[in-house]
Amino acid sequence: MGYDVDTIFQIAGIGIVVAMIHTVLKQMGKEDWAHWVTLIGFIVVLYMVATIVDDLFTKIRSVFLFIGS
Repeated sequence: MGYDVDTIFQIAGIGIVVAMIHTVLKQMGKEDWAHWVTLIGFIVVLYMVATIVDDLFTKIRSVFLFIGS
């Protein structure tokens, strides 16, 4: 569970790139594609966060149940 600041920068980078693509597509008149890009970016970030939270709960469970991992 060796997460550090890199994960935060990855999530922020994905957010910035998705926001730029969304803005460009919206300016081009392709609002439906812009919304799809935003949705896909949200799903990717949600998967990253869910993985981190799962690791956290596994670590908490191993501490309180005294399971060596």
